[in-house]
Amino acid sequence: MAWTFDPSTSRGRVRLLIGDDDTDNQIFQDASIDAFLALEGDEVKLGAAAALEAIAAKQALILKVMKVGDTTTDGAKLAQALRELAATYRRQVEEQPAFDIAEWTVTPAVANEITLKDAMRGLL
Repeated sequence: MAWTFDPSTSRGRVRLLIGDDDTDNQIFQDASIDAFLALEGDEVKLGAAAALEAIAAKQALILKVMKVGDTTTDGAKLAQALRELAATYRRQVEEQPAFDIAEWTVTPAVANEITLKDAMRGLL
């Protein structure tokens, strides 16, 4: 299966946000990242949130609480931290403004000019 990391693409940005950028320790194949993006309307942060939630579910099921020597792992705590990061990404998307710039029509002449230019751009 394919694994690529190119942060100039949506897939690469998802990998960057979830920490899946180490070629020696790959988490998801390209097809899985593409599926997360497709499920979340190609929104990078939502795709990353879905990937983190999938990792969290897997960690909670597999790790539980384990102690080996001086090292302790707690799958539930790790899963909770991943879910919190996913929630942060989802909140960031929800809080994005609906638009960045809006044209202000002060006079009818300005409104007519905007309409004409939109028509010329093929927007009407």
